[in-house]
Amino acid sequence: MKELTPREFREMVKQKKWDKPTSGIVPGYTQANLVILPKEDAFDFLLFCQRNPKPCPLLEVTDVGDPILKTIASHADIRTDLPKYRIYQNGRFIKEVTDIVDIWRDDFVAFLIGCSFTFENALIKHGISIRHIEEQRNVPMYKTNIPCVPAGRFHGNMVVSMRPMTPKDAIKSVQITSRFPAVHGAPVHIGRPEDIGIYNLDKPDFGDPVTIKEGEVPVFWACGVTPQAVAIESNCKFMITHAPGHMFVSDLKDEFFAIL
Repeated sequence: MKELTPREFREMVKQKKWDKPTSGIVPGYTQANLVILPKEDAFDFLLFCQRNPKPCPLLEVTDVGDPILKTIASHADIRTDLPKYRIYQNGRFIKEVTDIVDIWRDDFVAFLIGCSFTFENALIKHGISIRHIEEQRNVPMYKTNIPCVPAGRFHGNMVVSMRPMTPKDAIKSVQITSRFPAVHGAPVHIGRPEDIGIYNLDKPDFGDPVTIKEGEVPVFWACGVTPQAVAIESNCKFMITHAPGHMFVSDLKDEFFAIL
């Protein structure tokens, strides 16, 4: 694929020409997770994000009923510009769709949440390989035993994404990703997955398994799929999210969120 601008890529998505994960797509531009809720639940979720900035770093919140973004992208419609969406009702996953035009409501509020795909370009520039990109897979994501701080109806444990690295690269990755607190920042755990409630790296809860080579350790970052696990745990009446790994590509350069 030729190098696209974020707007060109979103147009491809809108025209149903791309429905795959977005890791490695339009490198250098910030990607975002999505949560859409009815207005009656929006304040509690905003409070949940403020209390849990590691898994839920907010990039933008839309006006009630308005699907058009104002801050992180121009000419972007949140109903059509992500490759895949997931619908949850009464705490249960209902279906996956490629747009939400027909189910959009005037009381919806959309939350755009920082995504770890954003700092992958910085890792690659520093010579750190990203296994799921190399193997053309979705990043593996796992439910953990790390509790989030509850807010209103929202409660549950953190979800993490995992990238295998040599110990040397793991240390370097901490230094690099700590510059990006708006997109999950530094890892939350390195090494023994069982310490955070993960017992089989070959069976992620979301995404795809990847190869872990001899001498590598798993490195875990807080993940914006956390709200999906929280929606289930909280028996949320209605929620729309991105499908794991299928992000919104913004107009903002990664450096916009970097601490230099």
